Amino acid sequence: MTGMLATMCDRGPDSAGFAVYGTGDPRHVKLTLRAASPAFDFGALAGQVSAAIGAPILVTTHDTHAVFTLPIDLEEKARAAIAELDGEVKIVSTGTRMEIYKEVGRPDAVAERFKLSEMAGSHGLAHTRMATESAVTTNGAHPFTTGRDQCLVHNGSLSNHNSLRRAMSHSGIRFETDNDTEVAAGYLTWRMHDGASLGDALRMSLDDLDGFYTFVVGTESGFGVLRDPIACKPAILAETDDYVAFGSEYRALAALPGIETAKVWEPEPATVYFWER
Repeated sequence: MTGMLATMCDRGPDSAGFAVYGTGDPRHVKLTLRAASPAFDFGALAGQVSAAIGAPILVTTHDTHAVFTLPIDLEEKARAAIAELDGEVKIVSTGTRMEIYKEVGRPDAVAERFKLSEMAGSHGLAHTRMATESAVTTNGAHPFTTGRDQCLVHNGSLSNHNSLRRAMSHSGIRFETDNDTEVAAGYLTWRMHDGASLGDALRMSLDDLDGFYTFVVGTESGFGVLRDPIACKPAILAETDDYVAFGSEYRALAALPGIETAKVWEPEPATVYFWER
């Protein structure tokens, strides 16, 4: 995944992010936290949060990020404790298996900082971008989380994200940035809170989201792809007996093992695709 993303550096690599679906336990949740500096004492924070929730916390540190693993029924108490103890630490993602790492910089350099090559998992999403709709900050980097074990990356631009942001804010959806991709992520959460499945939420987005876009959505069990009805943004899929890979350009897939015999095609417009591990 790192190699695939590194080929896209010339598109404007102001930031990069990786969602990795590794091992997990349905009885425990992983909170991925981000601090401003690698020198931040995550161990001390974990001790304070552990005392506040009355349960032990397993801590794994990766540069400016750390993963706190704790009983799943104590997630909300832990979130409240983290916010009260240190308002500068951001919760990047939550999941039983998903961890999200993102920073400003080239994707290969960001991957090296987090030692992504040493992580194992069944699937993952990655993204690099040139900022067009928001400031160059780590907060503005993709992926954006859409709920527990769910995240979204986006190639394109939404024209009605401000009106959608206002409407969803009245329904309790919180936003950290001005990035239109966060609105797309929040939209899926909003629809699923009303009882829609992920597939249904993606299909609803075809009517509710104006603009041009390709979405890739990760879940605990796999990932999905959706292009807008016009499908002017490039997208390519490759599938073999061993893997499914997606890229916004073929060159991102060209070095994958067995690509010469893979089924390679462009996803159809306005069509939801999904693969499960």
